[in-house]
Amino acid sequence: MANKAENKNLAKDATAYTRDANAAWYKKLDFDDEAEKENALRGLLEAPTALVIRGEDGHVVWNAAGYDFMKEFAKAPDTANPSLWRNTLFNSYAGLFEVCKGIYQVRGYDMANVTFIRTKNGWIVFDVLMCQEDMEEAKALMEKHFGPLKIVAVLYSHSHVDHYGGIYGLVKKEDAADAKLSLKDQLASGKVVVIAPEGFLEHAVSENIYAGSAMARRAQYQYGVHLHPGPKGKLAIGIGLGQAVGNVGLLPPTYEVTKNETLCIDGIEIQFQLTPGTEAPAEMNAYFPDYRALWLAENCTGTMHNLYTLRGAQVRDASAWAKYILEAEELFGDKTDVVFQSHNWPHWGTEIIRKYMDDTAAAYKYINDQTLHYANLGYTPVEIARMLDLPEKLARVWYIRQYYGTLNHNIKAVYQRYLGWYDANPVNLNLLTPEATGKKWAEYLGDASAVLAKARKDYEKGEYQWVAQVTKELVFADPSNQEARNLCADALEQLGYQAESGIWRNAYLTAALELRCGNHAIHAPKAGAADMKAGMTAEMMLDFINISTDAIKAQNDDFTLNLIVSDTGETFFIKRRDGVLLVHKGVKGKAADCTLTCSRMQLMGLMMVNKEVLQRISAEGDKTVPVRLIKYMTPFKTDFNIIEP
Repeated sequence: MANKAENKNLAKDATAYTRDANAAWYKKLDFDDEAEKENALRGLLEAPTALVIRGEDGHVVWNAAGYDFMKEFAKAPDTANPSLWRNTLFNSYAGLFEVCKGIYQVRGYDMANVTFIRTKNGWIVFDVLMCQEDMEEAKALMEKHFGPLKIVAVLYSHSHVDHYGGIYGLVKKEDAADAKLSLKDQLASGKVVVIAPEGFLEHAVSENIYAGSAMARRAQYQYGVHLHPGPKGKLAIGIGLGQAVGNVGLLPPTYEVTKNETLCIDGIEIQFQLTPGTEAPAEMNAYFPDYRALWLAENCTGTMHNLYTLRGAQVRDASAWAKYILEAEELFGDKTDVVFQSHNWPHWGTEIIRKYMDDTAAAYKYINDQTLHYANLGYTPVEIARMLDLPEKLARVWYIRQYYGTLNHNIKAVYQRYLGWYDANPVNLNLLTPEATGKKWAEYLGDASAVLAKARKDYEKGEYQWVAQVTKELVFADPSNQEARNLCADALEQLGYQAESGIWRNAYLTAALELRCGNHAIHAPKAGAADMKAGMTAEMMLDFINISTDAIKAQNDDFTLNLIVSDTGETFFIKRRDGVLLVHKGVKGKAADCTLTCSRMQLMGLMMVNKEVLQRISAEGDKTVPVRLIKYMTPFKTDFNIIEP
């Protein structure tokens, strides 16, 4: 299989149609407006010369220096959308920045930012990057300028891994305060208080565990994990340069914000605003009156965000998202001099801030309401996505350009949220599988070489989407048809070169790579999730056992089980019938086949099919039940095919 360096050489040049399509962007947008560039550079205290962060074993965790190629170009090359190229340049500005006196950010050391807020005797840290190695480097940069950091509190803005995964690069487990204590006593203990919005742990764990394997493989396409940065490779993804690949941890919060409240942390007042169901199921903004500074989490950034993310996630509520932005403006707008957030760069000045928040809210509200407007006129999600553009003035606002989320797939997300996957055409109720469809198309169309000849003519006319669609059918009919694979790859590559969205570009170019060179996930490093699994409740573990169980194989192996979790005091009465676990929490069955007593961590070992745990747990009654509980669990894969059967 080709490596990344070899893959770079397989990429083709932009066609004349792609060159023209990309050149047209200079007329669509005002490239002379450099306000966002000024914001991205404002307050710079130190920039690294060549930022490459490595793990203990020497592998590259983060490579911002990989984007130095941009310095060789006076303008975007033909193989890159000029708007995305510009965004990549701004996201490549890495270093330590002063947001205002007392608030500092390290940007460009990970996909997200880490923010340091000075308190009376130390520092509050807001979000801690995706991985330990990046957080260690960011902390070292801060300490170079401010000396050893005394961390009094860590704040997680929301439940996505790029905001909590680097925690052990900042603090150790034993440094955390005791969650059983009141917040006042936690602060008095001298330990680090970890504050998060209500529901943080549940959502952080469930999102990454329940569908984690599927998300991990899909994320390889979204983030371009197998692509090399370059004019024909991956560029930024709007919210940052890309995904770090280091050690991920999860330190559970010691205090959850359950309502809009004001806390005082080491002499600094923080006014919290919960924003659930916006960019994450559990998320919060925060206002710092001592600094007249408003933290907007990931609710406002330097790009249009995802209402649905391509790696897979629950659809987000665009209307609520807009509402919470406006609520933040009402609560804090008149007394804010700077807004800063977990991605991209701050914005300064009351009127600029109001416009920034209004523009962002207007974009999400427009997407939500206009999708419903046209759905109520009978249009399907594909039709609406092809019909709608942003209003002219909004479309020219740089910080809501479509680098991460796009109008197209966000429209489909809103349709799905309100009306689901079905477009009301009964033909689409029970479609054949892609493989069966491809074979029938091949049968109807006849000679594949004749189809390819027609497809090449359409390719020469710049009809890349159609060429990709038709050649995909040939690939699914016969994956060994390299001629079809190559033409499909060529078409997807041109779509990638034209894409303004970094994640669309990554998806197109990764698909092209795998069509030419085969499935790259087979050789991808496997990321662990031990800390996330350790954060699971007993009920989550039972859910995961059920998700992992092949119910058809287990359908004739019924049992009943009383489960007692010794260290939490929880009890569950569990029935398996027809291959499905039915769990009654807080109940003990009178005549269960087996009573199993174990600790929460022993239950986790059982969930991970560690058979040694079976020797250490107490089972009364039918001792085969614990074995049968995990007998039909199927190991999940993160290397399944996507662009071929």
